[in-house]
Amino acid sequence: MTTRGVPRHVACVMDGNGRWAARRSLPRTSGHRAAETTVIEVIEAARSAGVEWLSLYAFSTENWRRPDTEVDFLMHLVRRVVRKHAPLLLARGIRCRFLGAADSRIPPSLARDFDDLTTLTGANRGMTLTVAFDHGGRGDIVAAARSLIRSGVAAEDVDEREFAEHLPFPDTPDVDLVIRTSGEQRISNFMLWQVAYAEWIFPQVLWPDFRATHFLECLRSYQQRERRFGGITPNANGEPPP
Repeated sequence: MTTRGVPRHVACVMDGNGRWAARRSLPRTSGHRAAETTVIEVIEAARSAGVEWLSLYAFSTENWRRPDTEVDFLMHLVRRVVRKHAPLLLARGIRCRFLGAADSRIPPSLARDFDDLTTLTGANRGMTLTVAFDHGGRGDIVAAARSLIRSGVAAEDVDEREFAEHLPFPDTPDVDLVIRTSGEQRISNFMLWQVAYAEWIFPQVLWPDFRATHFLECLRSYQQRERRFGGITPNANGEPPP
């Protein structure tokens, strides 16, 4: 089997914070707090490994249904993390941006911090870090359809390439590898358009316990897979190599 290179775009569904806390008889907020270490370690590991695009699913449009106390805690935690690690992200040459972040319930102070970090790192040309916050894949697709209609694009001119140009951050390449921790095997409305042909890995470890070694194991697993995109492997069923 041919070994592939490092995936260009890796996305992580950061799952298991609540279960991590419950196993320790701690409040769910303790799991969210413990996740900070993992986030920074994964960012560093991805950058060092040569990953060009890293996307992290931090808060979904469905997460607004959680108790107000937990949502409020998350808003304050994310703001602290953004402000604390902005210098590191800048120094590492990482460009940061936020996918979603449009709901009026997001505190204005947090929205400003998102804008500030985006501006601060906008000229960086290293890895691009996309934080999906208040994000929903279906919502992105609906927004793209509305944009197409407003632009007056004729129906017969709409193809996949044209449609993708109307998605948020249309320069984002398709996701090569999705890592969802905690063993859960769901898409959860995450970057639905971009993950159409992604490889998925579901490590059992909970996100707060996920470390650089686990991330690198996922990259190695990806490198051993054959990505055929609906085709067949050369020499399979008697097919000659190209």
